[in-house]
Formats: sequence, structure tokens, C-alpha cells
Amino acid sequence: MNEGSVITSIKDRIATITFSHPASNSFPSALLNRLIENIERVGKDDNVSVIILQSEGDKAFCAGASFDELLAISNLEEGKKFFSGFANLINAMRKCPKLILGRVQGRAVGGGVGIIAATDYCFATEKADIKLSELTIGIGPFVIEPAVKRKIGLAATSKLTLDATDWHTAYWAKDKGLFSRVFENNREMDEYVHLLTQKLSTYNPDALQEMKKAFWEGTDHWDELLLERAEISGTLALSDFTKEALQKLKR
Repeated sequence: MNEGSVITSIKDRIATITFSHPASNSFPSALLNRLIENIERVGKDDNVSVIILQSEGDKAFCAGASFDELLAISNLEEGKKFFSGFANLINAMRKCPKLILGRVQGRAVGGGVGIIAATDYCFATEKADIKLSELTIGIGPFVIEPAVKRKIGLAATSKLTLDATDWHTAYWAKDKGLFSRVFENNREMDEYVHLLTQKLSTYNPDALQEMKKAFWEGTDHWDELLLERAEISGTLALSDFTKEALQKLKR
């Protein structure tokens, strides 16, 4: 089975990181770790000024964490490790000294919404609906909640979390601040992202790095916070409610 890929290309001081997985661009732990490694490596590259983060294909942007790995959790240590994956990714994006621009061509669920929220500037097409469905299986979006709330505020985060079976449109997400612009199609989005990144790549890299620090001011405690949240989710994943809900989805 295709285990997915993470590919990074660099041109004109712009790094493009593209992830893919046959299961709607979801993330098994190994693939998640590869994405983190790519972000950290590019963040240290003096030949890079800005990063574009995107997924492959024309459909889903990201379906979140691996469903099969979630099903396999059998103890608290495994649960905490599983949910720490997205905690580590969000922290890697937060601490990366380079600006990260998101390109979202399709739907995002759960951890995929967390990735979007952790970008510094994000663009989407009309197909980029979002949903946080964690409560339907007995857990919650605890790990990604700080990143989502930072972008769209408490009221919108509450609605997104509690309306756990509902898709929210890309335009709703734009109105709340998750997306900066929404385009009719990939071509229009790519043209805009290309022009913007070309401009950004010519700016003083030191100024861009200082702006990145300013954007994330007040989040230094997230290393500990997100791991604490991972433990909460890991504990809930062991509950009878969650195990039964996951078995129903598996059938």
C-alpha cells in the first residue's frame, strides 16, 4: 500500500512542501514525522525566505490523523504518542523561522483544520469546506484547539467544535479569519500565491523572521500545553464510548 509522501522543492528562495496519502491525504505517524522533518530542515535553510505548504490532488486537503492508528490505540502511552503527532507538527510550524503559506484546494477535517490554523497566511478554493468531527467519536479537538482559536476566536471555534456533524464552507472560514482569500478554482489560487510568494521572497529575510515572531507572540507555552492536550485525547480514546463509536465507523 502507498504509505504517502512528503516532497520539498526549492526555487527562487521559495520552498514548496507537498504531502500526499491515498486516504484523503491523512497522516499516519511516520508521514507526519516526515512532514515535521521537512519543515524543520527548510526552516534552517538560509536559501529559503518563505514556505508554501500544500497537499497533492484535486480533492481533500487533509483528513487528519490516521483512522487505522487511532483504532489500534490500546493504552495511555500509545494514545498520548498518537495525539502528540499533531502537537509536534503545530509546534514545528509555530517555531519555524520562515513564514508558512497554506494552499488549500479541498476539504479539511480534524487535524487538517489544525494545519490550516497553524499556517501564517492561508488561501483556499471554494471546495475547501472544513469540519471538526471529534466529538462524534467521544474525543475532542483538544490538541488543535489553541491554534484554531488563535485564528478564528472562541465563538467560531465553539461552533465548529459543537456542530460536529456539519461542514462549514470555505467562505464561512474566510469570514472567521481562517482563510485570507477564497478563489473559484486552483488556477486562480495558484496565480495569486505565485505572485505573492515572489514578492515575499524579495523582502528582507530578517524582517520576515521578526514578523513571524510577532505573529506568534504569547505562544511560548504551547510545547507543554499541546502535549497536555494530547494526553487528554489519549485518555478519551481509551473510553468505551470511543471504542464503540470507532467500531461502528469501521463497519
